[in-house]
Amino acid sequence: MIVHFYTRPGCHLCEDARIVLKLVQEDVPFEIKEYNIEEDDALHEKYMLMIPVVEFENEIIQYGQVDYPTILDALL
Repeated sequence: MIVHFYTRPGCHLCEDARIVLKLVQEDVPFEIKEYNIEEDDALHEKYMLMIPVVEFENEIIQYGQVDYPTILDALL
């Protein structure tokens, strides 16, 4: 399983979301593929007001405030 994580440098919510993803990884094995939206104009335009964004199987699971139960439920 691959979870796509859209972020940008200096984003405190992104740092919190990264910690949540790592905690969920302890219970459900998956790979985190991280994208810096500032390196891609299309991603920047799409997600600049939403980051952090967690996406799984082409569906946004959660954005902004990311929490453990929501991510875990989406991956089970």
